[in-house]
Amino acid sequence: MNLAFIGMAAALGLSAAGSAFGAGFGGMSSVGAWKKCYASGKPAPFIMIAFTGAPLTQTIYGFLLMNFIKSAVDGGADPGLALGVGIFGGLAIGLSAFFQGKCAAAAADALGATGKGTANYFIVIGIAETVALFTLVFSLLLLNS
Repeated sequence: MNLAFIGMAAALGLSAAGSAFGAGFGGMSSVGAWKKCYASGKPAPFIMIAFTGAPLTQTIYGFLLMNFIKSAVDGGADPGLALGVGIFGGLAIGLSAFFQGKCAAAAADALGATGKGTANYFIVIGIAETVALFTLVFSLLLLNS
């Protein structure tokens, strides 16, 4: 068995698992916030859909990392390096999605309660996203060194 294939699977699988957890957290909180809005006769902000979906982009980053690993190994990179980058890169990207979902859940709760602060909430969600982007770029640089 080629270690690079395990790294590729880990990159995608761990990233996608984080996205699933993150979207689940954001979605559950959005539904709860909408319920509170409906119960109190306030309009339910549709923008909470964006909070729920924000962690899904990390699955794309995991897919890109998987492809970067394949290209690097095809170009002669060490399969052990590919394994490590896949596991630790995928884990970092997945954790970014996990905690982005927790930020999104808090944002949905706050927006549902106050109807204010949408831009601020997106900034916080974006900061969590940046961890995944940095991981993707630095992993690519490591694979091409």
